[in-house]
Amino acid sequence: MSAPVRPYRKSLFAAAAVLLIIGVAVIFVRTSGHPSSSNGDVASSKAMVLSGPEFVGRTVCAECHAEQDRLWRGSHHDLAMQKAASGTVLGNFDDTEFSKDGIVSRFFRRDGSFWVNTDGPEGRLADFEIKYAFGFFPLQQYLIELPGGRLQALSIAWDSRSIEEGGQRWFHLYPDESTEHTDELHWTKRSQNWNFMCAECHSTNLQKNYDPDTRSYHTVWSEIDVSCEACHGPASRHVSWAERKPGFERIDAETKGLIVQLDERLGNRWTIDPELGNVHRNVPRSADKEVQICARCHSRRAQFFADYRYGSLMNSHLPSLLQESLYHADGQIDGEVYEYGSFLQSKMYRYGVTCSDCHEPHSLKLRAEGNGVCLQCHAAEQFDNERHHFHELGAPGSRCVDCHMPAKTYMVVDVRRDHGFRIPRPDLSEQISTPNACNACHSDQTSRWAADIVRQRYGHDPKGYQHFAEALHAARFGASDTNARLTALLKDKNQPAIARATAVAELGNRLSSELFPLLTEALNDPEPLLRSSALEALSQLPPEQRWPIAHQLLRDPVRTVRALAASALAGTSEHSIPPDERAEFRQAMNEYLSALRLNADDPAAQVNLGNFYSVRDETDSAERAYREALQLDPNWVPAYINLADLLRRLKRDGDGERVLREGLNHAPKSAVLHHSLGLLQARNKNLMEALASLKQAVDFDPGAPQFSYVYALALSSAGKNKEAREFVESALKRLPHNPSLIALNDQLTQE
Repeated sequence: MSAPVRPYRKSLFAAAAVLLIIGVAVIFVRTSGHPSSSNGDVASSKAMVLSGPEFVGRTVCAECHAEQDRLWRGSHHDLAMQKAASGTVLGNFDDTEFSKDGIVSRFFRRDGSFWVNTDGPEGRLADFEIKYAFGFFPLQQYLIELPGGRLQALSIAWDSRSIEEGGQRWFHLYPDESTEHTDELHWTKRSQNWNFMCAECHSTNLQKNYDPDTRSYHTVWSEIDVSCEACHGPASRHVSWAERKPGFERIDAETKGLIVQLDERLGNRWTIDPELGNVHRNVPRSADKEVQICARCHSRRAQFFADYRYGSLMNSHLPSLLQESLYHADGQIDGEVYEYGSFLQSKMYRYGVTCSDCHEPHSLKLRAEGNGVCLQCHAAEQFDNERHHFHELGAPGSRCVDCHMPAKTYMVVDVRRDHGFRIPRPDLSEQISTPNACNACHSDQTSRWAADIVRQRYGHDPKGYQHFAEALHAARFGASDTNARLTALLKDKNQPAIARATAVAELGNRLSSELFPLLTEALNDPEPLLRSSALEALSQLPPEQRWPIAHQLLRDPVRTVRALAASALAGTSEHSIPPDERAEFRQAMNEYLSALRLNADDPAAQVNLGNFYSVRDETDSAERAYREALQLDPNWVPAYINLADLLRRLKRDGDGERVLREGLNHAPKSAVLHHSLGLLQARNKNLMEALASLKQAVDFDPGAPQFSYVYALALSSAGKNKEAREFVESALKRLPHNPSLIALNDQLTQE
């Protein structure tokens, strides 16, 4: 199940010219996983017609697939969401209390229903009925219905582990944070909303049905949990094929009427090489449908389209890359990212392993106990012994997962394992401070100690398959050789596509004439992740430079790539487009707008919509979209920034200043808001006020080189050259390799 976390906000900041406003493009990204009401009606198999596939429900599937149904019952998918009832609610509602931040919440029963008395949207204590139980192990959350069809996940959860494990208690998901009713993490806020954050992955055939006019939801589903058709697709045509119904002879005997053929493991055999102890597959994997289907919910991603195309994730979703705060520089999990992004990095994925090689897909249990699941493919005599792992058999450190799947705990009690299957690299920890499995156990020792031990026992530093940590670390810390490292990573096609796509994104933030050809190459890469990343990097280029290198992606076979191409090319005048390409342009724009409308409940999508209209000079529509973003979330900083920039273009700086100050009322420590206000004040010749605002931006985010650069430039413009030189010297101690600060320092030194 998914944790409600501080909302992830991906912002691409354009490089600012001297004392000019910074543009912001925000991509809506959510976690998978929390509910709304539904009539729950399931179409009967009697009513099927040839016109198109429909959802028939688990009971129909179980008539022929009884064993799969037996395995599924009681699984995490089966219990992903349930109506609150005596058989589904695990928490103690026998008039028990839980206290946090001065709020005493009481859990009780009334008239056969489950209730909680806690602080509501206005901060006042009130009684709220529990509508749904959400998940079941190692914790269970509870969903409360608020006006507008909103189902909200209570932040007080039930620890369903045993007493011996520390469970059977109420606990708060944010024990170390104050989450009063005004905080974005309060259970009544958007970040805890099931319809927006979680619904798609906890029910089958879910339709969010957000109404932007009333800002309300009418969310429905076919089945309340993750049932057969969530993975296999609507089964009406398959049932008709199985029943040999008249008129269904036209159904392809090979497809059997199924939406997607999960046949990648058929005829597949793994043979262990007796010399190396590892396996090879008898035939290369020719498709990726199974992993793509699992990734729909087991990934950190943005949803672009409601009509999911089974077996092709990027036709409806956009996976997150290896961004800071989500992943460590070496690709290990950091934020709540689930399994897909890690698995894409693995050698196992590269050589054709799929999810069901390790997990039984209906019960979700491992194929074997303990090391047995790994020993399906790795010879025990080579790997399941002390010569390999240097730990006593049966002791901690002797299990394969201890070293190759290090764990991290989310939601206080939910332990999840990294699916990158990497070799422990304490030598990298020593260099760039990434975590490693050795020190996860030997926490009283240093990474140098661990690296020395590994070196002694193996005779060298094991390097493993993933070779991109140094490049991404360089990008995050602005090393002088960043571009060279990222370029090498991008060109290394033996490295995971998700790492290469991340290199594209990082190079896009540093785009120059020398790097321009790399962007062009990435736009034509066979991997859609690289093409999508390159399209987002295009925001750094003037609109007139984008069409010649990117217009072919308007007809890309992957729908999300087409939509991103429309976004990147939105500022292109149709008059300048060849007549035979205008239809493709309009079609792709409609797809992009469809994605934004699907996410109309997301302030980030509203900002994207405003950006779209802004570059097309549809300024009234742009302003409405930015203001709608602020209606949805008054704390959404990018909306203030982009709205103020639009007002600047409309020569309404007075309104823009009011917008920025309103933003600072909500986010007084926002560096980018202070920076934007400083730029506005500088334009209006209020240099002393501008200096104060720009200094605030640096104080709140000293690691952002652009803020330091602009503040130093403003000091120089105000005639404070000595202060400017001293500040730049100080900034270079924090950011020693930043080229802009180095160039400015040289300039100021010569004056």
